[in-house]
Amino acid sequence: MFKGVFKIDKKIIESLDKAGYRLTQPRKAILEVMKENKGQHLTAEEVLLAARDKAPNIGIATVYRCLESLTSMDILYKTTFDEGKYRYELSDEEIHRHHHVICPACGKISEVEEDLLCSLEQHLEDQGYEVVDHHLKVYAYCPECIPK
Repeated sequence: MFKGVFKIDKKIIESLDKAGYRLTQPRKAILEVMKENKGQHLTAEEVLLAARDKAPNIGIATVYRCLESLTSMDILYKTTFDEGKYRYELSDEEIHRHHHVICPACGKISEVEEDLLCSLEQHLEDQGYEVVDHHLKVYAYCPECIPK
């Protein structure tokens, strides 16, 4: 069907088919950008700039629509880091999201893969809650920006 499509596409194509969507050229370009930037948190504008190399006629409205539809299918994960813009990244199959460390000086965003909230979740479950997810953002100076 599409030659040169990255490995994750088989599962993504199945998700698109199940939701009634096709793998159009704009969606393919956006997915390739997200795959090439795995682990990065891209704004719609950043996705647009990178996607134009693959689909020169793609517009910002198309990018927003594709990002939202891919998010609704759990192919992408959408978050915000308090600067008023949503950021997107490829979603993985974990139930809980990873945590983020944000440098207040340079804005660098780093990921913390370890699930550091297990004891809190267990405590909440012991109290009768059913934890479905969590999001943790820590603001800390990165090693390059630590005030000396």
